[in-house]
Amino acid sequence: MVGVDWGALGGGVVVSSVVLLAVFTGTWLLALRLGRHSVVDVVWGLGFVVVALVGLLTARAGGHGDLGRQLLVLGLTAAWGVRLAVHIGRRNGDREDPRYEQIAARATGSVAAHLYRRVYLPQTVVLFAVSLPLLVAAFQDGAATSGWPLVVVLLGVLVWSVGFTFETVGDWQLERFKADPANRGRVNDLGLWRYTRHPNYFGDACVMWGLWLPTAAHWSGWVFVVCPVLMTLNLVKGSGAAMTDKRMRSTREGFAEYVERTSGFVPWFPRS
Repeated sequence: MVGVDWGALGGGVVVSSVVLLAVFTGTWLLALRLGRHSVVDVVWGLGFVVVALVGLLTARAGGHGDLGRQLLVLGLTAAWGVRLAVHIGRRNGDREDPRYEQIAARATGSVAAHLYRRVYLPQTVVLFAVSLPLLVAAFQDGAATSGWPLVVVLLGVLVWSVGFTFETVGDWQLERFKADPANRGRVNDLGLWRYTRHPNYFGDACVMWGLWLPTAAHWSGWVFVVCPVLMTLNLVKGSGAAMTDKRMRSTREGFAEYVERTSGFVPWFPRS
């Protein structure tokens, strides 16, 4: 029978939050040394890997959880997080993100402290909040190899695979498009970008749902369904698709027409 020891899970939450705060604080110190805070974007995906790994280690230390489920969730998280970190690292290079330059320009005191409060602490809190299903997956007891637990685990792998494919292929297609000088100033509507304006954000949302689904065989997992819901809402209405659309409308010729014919998030056939 699948279940969870809430006391043990609470201990894992405390340990993971402390470790995650240490990771982002260390990233802040590294960014100060490098002179650019875009490095924090590289750590975003790796932060999920940290939570999944700490969850597995603390759960195993207390004799909790199913090893198969723990290793599966850690493996899926690591594959997604490491790929995302490598992609963002290559994309950003040595340049600073204009967003962080704007935040730094609004500092009234210490710029370093201002950036820590406005960038690193919020990212720590948000990442930890939406990654809680990874801890639940680590601490849920009961084998995930038969019956309903197996069904939701396989469904989670399927949804994760769809998301990982969309995010990986979408990023690769956009990178190739931008690398061609003939495409300078044009809107990419090729490949997956023909069916959704944001294959990367759609893929990100599917990955979050895929990582939550292995916990859905027990009501303890449904307590945290708000995590992928909030992440999806942020990707659609917050700092993801909506913000990108607003910026592209004002800077890219032909984007308004692209919006008219292309689905905003969920892939669908383009309108004529």
